[in-house]
Amino acid sequence: MNSETQTLTQEAQAGVDPRGAFTQRYGGLSQVKAEGAGARLALFGDLQRPPIKLHGLIKSPIAAREALSALYEIVKSDFSYKPKDRTAYLAYQQMRQQTANQDQWAAQRAYFDWLRRNDPLAWIILDPVVTVQPDAVLFEVFSKDEGTYAQLSLSLGEAIEPEGEITCGTTNIDFSKGLYEGVQRMRSYRQTRLEVGQEITALKTEGAEVLEKEIQVPLAWLRGFLQVQSAATLSQTRVQLGAVELYNLLRHLRLNADQKRKGRGVRFELVPGEPPRLILEPWEKILVSSGAPYDGPTPRVIRVWGRRRLMLLRRFLPFAESVDIHLLGTGMPSFFVLRGAGLSLTLGMTGFNAANWGAGLAMDLLLPRGEAASEAEAALGWLQAHQRGALAEIVEGTKLTAGAVRGALQAACQAGLVMYDLAADVYRLRPLTAAPLDQDKLRHRSLQERIAYDLLGVEGAVKVTKEDRIIDQGLEIIGRVSVAAQRREYRPSLLIDEEGQVRKAECTCAHHRKQGLKQGPCAHLIALRLRQGMDAASRQGGRSAVTVETRELVKRHKGGERIYQITLNRQRLRLRWGERVEARMRVQNLVFDSVAEARDAYFARLDALAAQGYLDATAG
Repeated sequence: MNSETQTLTQEAQAGVDPRGAFTQRYGGLSQVKAEGAGARLALFGDLQRPPIKLHGLIKSPIAAREALSALYEIVKSDFSYKPKDRTAYLAYQQMRQQTANQDQWAAQRAYFDWLRRNDPLAWIILDPVVTVQPDAVLFEVFSKDEGTYAQLSLSLGEAIEPEGEITCGTTNIDFSKGLYEGVQRMRSYRQTRLEVGQEITALKTEGAEVLEKEIQVPLAWLRGFLQVQSAATLSQTRVQLGAVELYNLLRHLRLNADQKRKGRGVRFELVPGEPPRLILEPWEKILVSSGAPYDGPTPRVIRVWGRRRLMLLRRFLPFAESVDIHLLGTGMPSFFVLRGAGLSLTLGMTGFNAANWGAGLAMDLLLPRGEAASEAEAALGWLQAHQRGALAEIVEGTKLTAGAVRGALQAACQAGLVMYDLAADVYRLRPLTAAPLDQDKLRHRSLQERIAYDLLGVEGAVKVTKEDRIIDQGLEIIGRVSVAAQRREYRPSLLIDEEGQVRKAECTCAHHRKQGLKQGPCAHLIALRLRQGMDAASRQGGRSAVTVETRELVKRHKGGERIYQITLNRQRLRLRWGERVEARMRVQNLVFDSVAEARDAYFARLDALAAQGYLDATAG
């Protein structure tokens, strides 16, 4: 049983319907069909959606072939952790004995019946979303493990020469293995035309039937699709690389296996006015960017994980002329934008490969909660008339403030009505599904999460009482949750490692004492994790509210890298420093008469270290 199946089981046990039923009807089977000396890439749209139409000549069939092949690799990818389990093997042995005397057809039917009962998502590939716009045709996919989003954009005029009238809109296409195999036969010496629409008469044969697919789409897939769209609109750190640096990174990963219990991240060392540096762990291999120097205001270090997913870009990489990386922060989602001649491929990755609840909650912290703004109707009306537009254009067209328009568009992104094209820096009208999404089902993934958000809505109910970084273990968070209806106070605590994953979770409530984490975290643990993230975000706006915080700073020298950790815990200050390779670090504890004095000393030391050339590498 894979991780997605386990998530569905947990949601069902929590009283939440984990799936949404979608029926897709296609006018034919999407395929690549040879026509004399040329070929036709025919993509049949969903008959239940408004009609769309695009006919055009693909100028570079090889680049389009490799880009579509990369999309197929992404949509079927699954990098989630799969623990060793002999259950499936023993079931296979038992089924093999039972079907030993059956013919091939009967044995195959028995296998598929078993697969449908035990792992219904094993072969599911969710159909791509295709959007035809006045300037481009876009393909959007989401990986099977819900950790990777990709968007391929083919420019009309540069990559595709349009022929005839264009009807803008959004639909789904059937991205089958047969279509993938047909795409592999595209050649540069053979003219290939692209046709997107509900009916492609040239491929209709007498007696052809409508292709109908009824899919039980996991709500987690839809929720993740919406979240990654909204995450793309958040404030980001932009880094420019040359395509050769990304090639060298992938080459090093291909030639060197990951090492157990050692770092598996990529550190971005960013110093204003200097080219970005990438450090591959645990080999400490340094790649210096040949792109533009970092233009941020302050030096910093950002660490990301899940780097093996970058191998999904390898087929498109030869056609990339530039690479832009948008980083939200250490352990947060990142976006890799590869641009070529008339093509762009955007790969959005969550912070980590692991599909655990800690990573899921980190994604939720990126998104605003609440209903759509009152200005949403005006913003959507403008997009319906123009199909696409930058934020400044929509502000000018609607005569609203930039903040109101941005809030309305973010709400529309979460409702599945609008997408943000990071590569072009524009918002596009793109209804994700034919029918409106049920926001109540998508808002919370479980009953415990719903209770956690209710607790956060009560002022002072959820507090972080202690935040301490433990050497070689991670960040320890201790909190207090008061539930007025029960007249009880609970003490949840979390230990989050440097990769953002929860290593230890404890709570004094009855739910946790009886079930532990078998049925998922309790509401108090979820509320504590959310509160800690909210507090960390609010502290970025000023220093006066900081009472509990931990910072880690690093400085590279010829012999290696020096680490300096400072922890502020109300009236206490704890200092730890030493070389990264050292087993033990020096420690100093200071106690002040007031929180204000401790805070002043804390920020004074941070400023002094920054003046000495230390970079902020705080995780989280």
